Amino acid sequence: MKIFSAAQIKQWDAFTIAHEPISSIDLMERAAAKCCEWITAQHYFEKHFRIFCGKGNNGGDGLAIARLLLQKGYFVSVYILEFGNKGSEDFQTNLSRIHEISTDIHFIQSDSFLPAFERADIIIDALFGTGLNKPLEGISASLVNYLNSLPNTIISIDLPSGLFADASSKTNTVIKSHHTLSFQQYKLAFLLPENEGYCGDIHLLNIELSPAFAKNEAAAFELTSLQLMQSIYKPRKQFSHKGSYGHAALFCGSYGMMGAAVLCAEACLRSGVGKLTCHIPQCGYSILQTAVPEAMCITSGDAYIESTGAIENADAIGIGPGLGNHPVHVALLKDIFSKTKHPMLLDADALNTIATDKTLLSLIPAGSILTPHPKEFERIFGPSANDFERLQLALQRSKELNIYIILKGHYSFISTPEGKGFFNSTGNAGMATAGSGDVLTGIITGLLAQQYIPLQACLLGAYLHGLAGDFAAAASSQEAMTAGDISLYLGEAFKTLAGAAA
Repeated sequence: MKIFSAAQIKQWDAFTIAHEPISSIDLMERAAAKCCEWITAQHYFEKHFRIFCGKGNNGGDGLAIARLLLQKGYFVSVYILEFGNKGSEDFQTNLSRIHEISTDIHFIQSDSFLPAFERADIIIDALFGTGLNKPLEGISASLVNYLNSLPNTIISIDLPSGLFADASSKTNTVIKSHHTLSFQQYKLAFLLPENEGYCGDIHLLNIELSPAFAKNEAAAFELTSLQLMQSIYKPRKQFSHKGSYGHAALFCGSYGMMGAAVLCAEACLRSGVGKLTCHIPQCGYSILQTAVPEAMCITSGDAYIESTGAIENADAIGIGPGLGNHPVHVALLKDIFSKTKHPMLLDADALNTIATDKTLLSLIPAGSILTPHPKEFERIFGPSANDFERLQLALQRSKELNIYIILKGHYSFISTPEGKGFFNSTGNAGMATAGSGDVLTGIITGLLAQQYIPLQACLLGAYLHGLAGDFAAAASSQEAMTAGDISLYLGEAFKTLAGAAA
């Protein structure tokens, strides 16, 4: 699913109007009807709807929704934010239409016009939509703050008022919605953690905007889908053997952190890799040979890995889980980087090592993958003022260093050297648990060894990781699931891909 900017969404509307063809007011009616259909399906029987409208097209949506709800017999009051200027053409048309069937229409001109509610009343926010380009102030901000202070359920149309579609709203006054009814596709603002408190549950409504525009218009960002994963996934061939699926090498583990190595190795094997060699310290030998008997082991050092060992036969290398932070690891990474030009995966303490000596960045083989969480990203690349700046910084550094960066979190963000960004669509909050990142490292390293190109390994690895996490949460709850559960449910994730591709 492409993620379009606010300007592109406006162009999409215009393209649909010109090429369907359909009038602007009828397209607004279509959107309002879809919103009304969702609202009535929630069984808000005998509720009083309080609909707040600006005087732009978002307010026009609100007026059309109000009229449709009135025609279905619901109790509806309309409140229009009044600045003394005329509304948009479609707003004015819908204002005339609702005046024909209701007199319960009020104009808010100052704080003294703010209405009192019953606790059970439903608020519909249709004040400002995608076209908003400056923070709310004056009576607009006062109204939003007042609505936020109430205990009532709030439903926003298009996006919460005060929220920018594709720029940071960190210092804005924004409606805190329980539900957001948005149109056609996700907006960038919905996918970033800084806006979590505003959107509530997001519901995408198909208002049949032109598919031709969506197909032909380029987008800087994309949300991954099962269909995309089907196009990447390579089913196993019947006449194959373990050599057909690559040899992965993992550098992981140290005294007290061998669990990370076990989780990473288990996930790597469950990703479908043919052979796995784990480079570990001597202290973890018995642990790994017992816990993951399918893996081969090479030891170096006692409490932590001190030297590289043989890696010439590895098709892909993953470095970092449980490695520990030791000065010798700067030389270890330099040695690994010099011995192979294959793309590799760097995670956890490999990233922390790079943060202590940033000259290592220029030595990373082209096409390699870094998988930081936000704090690790900041240690390496510096702070960002907000989530939107962090995305741009990731894209910039991916291009400069010719690497892929998976910025981990809900909707993990994958930046590419080509300047395109992808958001992963699977996963849940139960995956915010120790070892989850180690599992991701194992999966992606295994996919690289199986000759998936780096972008494919990033996209498919993150998707499988999240999908397995979704299966694990369904089985044991988000609270009770562990990172090991993610590995255990990788089989179900692969079966989903194989079943969808069949």
